[in-house]
Amino acid sequence: MIDKYKKLREWMVDTQIVERGIRDERVIKVMKRIPRHLFVPENIMDDAYDDRALPIGYGQTISQPYIVALMTELLELKGDEKVLEIGTGSGYQAAILAELAKEVHTIERVESLAKEAEKKFEKLNIRNIKVYVRDGTEGIPEEAPFDRIIITAATPDIPEPLIEQLKEGGIIVAPVGERYSQYMLKAIKKGKELERHYLIPVAFVPLIGKYGWKEE
Repeated sequence: MIDKYKKLREWMVDTQIVERGIRDERVIKVMKRIPRHLFVPENIMDDAYDDRALPIGYGQTISQPYIVALMTELLELKGDEKVLEIGTGSGYQAAILAELAKEVHTIERVESLAKEAEKKFEKLNIRNIKVYVRDGTEGIPEEAPFDRIIITAATPDIPEPLIEQLKEGGIIVAPVGERYSQYMLKAIKKGKELERHYLIPVAFVPLIGKYGWKEE
């Protein structure tokens, strides 16, 4: 079973990630190493390496592998960063980030998902992730500033508290736009403003919170 998933993981990286232009060797290596199948429900483990997002319960999803790789590459991680993730979900993106940065602070508003993610981090002996259950749009002021911020749910715009909590010169990556249709944004903080670069069209579940979307 382990060999089967190892081969699937390598196939996923070669065909879905490298062929689409991801070039960061550290990102490529970690995505070949982290067991994505452990971050999806047991009944769909065999689908974990497919080229698509998958449901993880509570109306949430684990992002398509290419999108995880793209967002991670856009953060330009060197290894000494303090990263804030908004939207823990299954914990897969945080596990990837933890291998590439010094520390990861991740927020999940659904307590059950947060607890499940913590169990997975413990199982994989990942020690540099701290999970919080709260409104992600408000960030973690007591831990600011952050070198990098990643939002893994669709936001109408970058929440102001997150801009305030990002270091000067820091990078934030997020899907920004309408509730069901967005563009991937990479933004660099310059003074109190963001230098924005809009990339590919994407579709994420909505970011619910004070500075995001209201719950339907």
